[in-house]
Amino acid sequence: MGARDVGINRRIILCIRVRLFYGKPKASKSVSRSQKAGLQFLVGRIARFLKACKNAERVGAGAPVYLSVVLEYLAAEVLELAGNVARDNTKNHIVPRHIQLTVRNDEELSRLLCGFHFPN
Repeated sequence: MGARDVGINRRIILCIRVRLFYGKPKASKSVSRSQKAGLQFLVGRIARFLKACKNAERVGAGAPVYLSVVLEYLAAEVLELAGNVARDNTKNHIVPRHIQLTVRNDEELSRLLCGFHFPN
């Protein structure tokens, strides 16, 4: 046995000892696209809906992420304004009437949701 073989054997033994002491390497947990983008809305679900609606043959990888960002922004905007309306009416909960007042009083939201029917 040459000096080179002894060095290789020592490395192998060292690797075996480390493996026995620490165990198998831990598999990394899968991270969802929503977590990667830092979103609350589920990107995978929106991607599934986009693929199911058959408006286009294919859906790009960035399209559901972008749509999730836009929807989350709109939801946050409406909820913030509806919370202000509820607080102005000395209520602790947001009800559909508060959302309706919010949308009708805001010019841009009113234009966006002009044909939307709010439930009673």
